Amino acid sequence: MSLISYFANPGRFTRLAQLLIPWCAIAALCAFAIGLYLALVASPPDYQQGETVRIMYVHVPAAWIGLMLYIAMAIAAAIGLVARHALADIFCVAAAPVGASLIAVCLITGSLWGKPTWGAWWVWDARLTSVLILLLIYLGYIVLRHAFDDHEKGSKAGAIFLLIGAVNIPIVRFSVDWWHTLHQPASVLRPGGSSLPPSMLTPLLVMGLAYGLYAVCLVLLRMRTVLTQRKLEILTRAAQ
Repeated sequence: MSLISYFANPGRFTRLAQLLIPWCAIAALCAFAIGLYLALVASPPDYQQGETVRIMYVHVPAAWIGLMLYIAMAIAAAIGLVARHALADIFCVAAAPVGASLIAVCLITGSLWGKPTWGAWWVWDARLTSVLILLLIYLGYIVLRHAFDDHEKGSKAGAIFLLIGAVNIPIVRFSVDWWHTLHQPASVLRPGGSSLPPSMLTPLLVMGLAYGLYAVCLVLLRMRTVLTQRKLEILTRAAQ
């Protein structure tokens, strides 16, 4: 039995989630405490952007985890279509609002960062536009998924939508390299290693870990809630 099949069992998943949620929550709180101290107190201001650069420690990790969640949802959607695991659909339903919230935080903090840097709250830059499209895809999936009372039909339609929307992910990632944009190129994941000094890279990575742990905690909580709701729906239909 594969690992995916093993934990696709709702009972096993519920027990695993119950074990992981408190540990993820504690680890996320610790990572946020350390990351915020390093970002707001210990790290130096940028020689060009000054104190404004501290927005990076909120903006960049939100973008990272928002993108990673969408990739995970697209993988789960493919698994759901092929293997018809109900838990794959539950993961997508639970993760979508979390991912949408992170991308919204990314766009809002990006605007706050862009005003002093570019002189405008918003520009139709390739990176910004593709991230906005990602937010619309997230919201579109949420609306589409809630448009179906039949979970099986909704799961299939939502999975196809997510897989089509995955075309936008490489555009988000490589838009700065493909087109001349105002958005700065990658500073961490780039050939030759990070261009950031350790004093800035360390808080950025710690904040990325904090966001990731917080997202895992929220998604597990939401999955457990959705799973309970579906059990109640089955029991209600059986009682009628």
